[in-house]
Parts: sequence; C-alpha cells; structure tokens
Amino acid sequence: MAAQELKRDLENRHVQLIAIGGTIGTGLFLGSGKAIQLAGPSIIFAYLIVGIAIFFVMRALGELLLSKAGYQSFTDIAEDYLGPRAAFVTGWTYWFCWIMTAMADIIAVGVYVQYWFDIPQWIPAVICLIILLGLNLLTVKSFGELEFWFALIKVITILALIAMGVVLLVIGFKTTTGTVALSNIWAHGGVFPNGISGFLLSFQMVVFAFVGVELVGVSAAETSNPEKTIPSAINKIPLRILFFYVGAIIALLCINAWTELNPAESPFVKTFSLVGIPIAAGVINFVVLTSAASACNSGMFSTSRILYNLSRNDQAPANFAKLNKNHVPSNALFISTLVLSVGALLSKLIPETAFGIVTTISAICFIWVWGVVLICHLRYKKTKPELQAKSKFKAPFTPFVNYVVLALFAIILIIMLFADETRPALLLTPLWFILLFVLYSINRRKRERITPDPRARLEGIRTNTEIRHD
Repeated sequence: MAAQELKRDLENRHVQLIAIGGTIGTGLFLGSGKAIQLAGPSIIFAYLIVGIAIFFVMRALGELLLSKAGYQSFTDIAEDYLGPRAAFVTGWTYWFCWIMTAMADIIAVGVYVQYWFDIPQWIPAVICLIILLGLNLLTVKSFGELEFWFALIKVITILALIAMGVVLLVIGFKTTTGTVALSNIWAHGGVFPNGISGFLLSFQMVVFAFVGVELVGVSAAETSNPEKTIPSAINKIPLRILFFYVGAIIALLCINAWTELNPAESPFVKTFSLVGIPIAAGVINFVVLTSAASACNSGMFSTSRILYNLSRNDQAPANFAKLNKNHVPSNALFISTLVLSVGALLSKLIPETAFGIVTTISAICFIWVWGVVLICHLRYKKTKPELQAKSKFKAPFTPFVNYVVLALFAIILIIMLFADETRPALLLTPLWFILLFVLYSINRRKRERITPDPRARLEGIRTNTEIRHD
C-alpha cells in the first residue's frame, strides 16, 4: 500500500517558494499593463481587495486541510462536506483551470524564445514541455527544486525593481518621460482616472494574477511536515501581496506616469529601459520566460495530482491512480501533458484571441474552486464543531468573512458580464459545468450497474437460499 501513496518529499523551503511563486506569475508580469490601463493607479486597491479575499480563502483551506490527516487536496474536502457530485465537478474544474492556464504559458515560452532565436515558436514550446515532463516524472522533489529556482528568479527581479524605485525616488531621477516621484501616482488624472467603471473592469485580470496561490493546498499531501509548513506559508501571503504586488505596482507608477505604459507590453521592461539599463529588455524577457515555464511546471504538477485524486475516488479512470517507482502519478502526468500539447497547437492557430479567452475562463473556474473552499468551510463549522474546536489553525472572522468573500466573487462575475472582452468567455464557461454534471450522472449510473446496492444484493442472496431450500 505504501507504494501507492504520494511521497512527502517537499521541504519547508520548497513550500515557501511554491507559495511565493503562486502569487507571482504571468498575471503580474504581463497582465498588469492591461490592468493599469483600465484602472490607472486605483489598480493598487484592486490588488489589495482581491489579495485580502484570497488570504481568507487560504486560511479556510488551511484549516480544512489540517483538520483531517487523510486530505490530499480540496477535492477530498468537497467530497466530505458537499458530496461526490461537488467533488467530481470541483476536481475536474480545477484540472481544467490549470490546463487552460498552462496552455497559454507553454505557447508564451515559444514566443519569448523567438526574442533571441528565429525559429518556429512550437519548437521551444515542445522542448520545454518535454523537459518539464521529464523532471516531473523523476520525483516530487524535482518539481520542488525547479519551482524553487523559478520562484527565486521572480523574487530577485521584483526586489531589484523595488530597490531601484526607492533609490530613484530619493535622488529625484529624471527619465525621458519625467521625474521619478510619488506624485506620479495621482498627478495624471487622479487615483481613479477612468472612474469606478475602469476600476471594476480591472478585477478580472487581477483575479487571474492570483491564480495558483492555492497550490500550497495541492502540495499539502507531499510536504514532510504539513502542520508546520502549510500555516507558515499561508500566514505569509498578506506580506507577499503587499510586497510583491502592491510594492511592485507602486514602484512602477512612481517611475512611470501610468499614461506612459503600453498595455501590450510588459511594464517591467518599460521601467528598466527608462532608467538606462541597456540589457533590460533581454533580462526581463528571460524573467518572463522563466515565469511562463514556472506556471506550466505548476500546471503539470497540479493537474497530475488532481487526476490522481479523482481516480482514487473513482471519478476518473483507474489507471490515473498508478504511481511509478518514484511515487509520481505518471499516467495522470502523461495525459495532462498530452492535453497541454493539443491546447498549445490551438493557441497557436488563434493567437490574437486565445490568450484572453483562456485567461478569462481560467479566472472564472478558479472563482468556482475558491468559492467551494469557502462553502466547505461553512459546512465544516456547522457539522463538525468538535473538529473546529480542536483546530490549531482557525480561520479568522468566520462565518461572516466567508459570506463577504463569496459576495465579492459574485460581483466580479457580474462585472465580467458587462465587459466586451470577458462576456463571451463568461457565457461559454457554463457549458463546461453542464458537461461535468452530465458526465457525473453517466459515471454514477455505470458504477451502480457494476456495484449494485448492498441491500439489493443481500436480498438476492436470501432469495437464492430460499429457492435452494425449497
């Protein structure tokens, strides 16, 4: 039985950097330009609001994960508190979230490599996919090490940006677009230059910027000491949000007037170029490349573990629960990689619209997953007060804060309905959930035929016994 269990090889430093990497990604490096265009400097408040909401989601998830030793992901939690249907839909939706996100990232790898080499973008994309697959097949520790270094590159880049912003602010450095100053935050149309509507419309990209933060929960089954590492990683999320998101955005807006940033380009590249660093574009392109590879690496890890858990719960083919000699769910990893490669091809065929559609669908599905966590936590408090009383990692301000965050998520979905760019994806996404409910019903009927109700089976045994006696 031990050979069929995931191995707890992730160390504290791995989990801490996975948590940081989960809060720094494509949404910040690439999506922040679009978000700033929509909201102006008020984007700072959007990151704060969504970041605080995500922290409460993570506190609820952390308490639930540590309430029972057998939990390996939040699909197990959904099974306990909302039933097998919710677990089926949530598990496959989370798999779909990461597939959609990783599709865009693997294509991005090919595009970024073209900055240095004039080769077709599918070649580096496929090479990257093969390398990541090979590393993920080795051991979970390989994933942890890879993500550790990917996250470290992101952290160093943002530290450099913030440090540079402080120095330039102190000396009053003059760029080609003006003087570096705090007043740049409000001097160009105010903090809400595009009004409340622009501020609200930025929330979709802000939500996408935070996708992956819950990866700490997915990796819980493979940490050497979850009681220590999970609370530590979750409790540091607010500081990371303040520093890596709010701090980085403030630095960007102090160095550049927000009106000078091109939404089609990375604001990080623009900022480093303004201060006269000649290799800035190449350096930031490398950082964005590693960020995309990191996101794809996280996607391969999480999708394989979700398929593994679904299979263990009889909600996916049994072969997906098979582990290789390194305790890695290799079959689940192979199928996820195969789907990723098909998605990369589709993204290549419709490059103009694929990224926007994929990121919007991803954000909507992640809101579903986060919402399920909050609802499960409400059920946990109501149905298992004895566990909640013994908890050493209680989520604060519950149940009130659960309802507040759920209301915020509902408002964000309504906002997406009014935006031309996000409306098509929002209207298409329910088709995914309808498909899942239909598949669940088919799967349940199939299981009932294979495994009949125990009472009916017992009645059949009694009948046959009576016939023999007669």
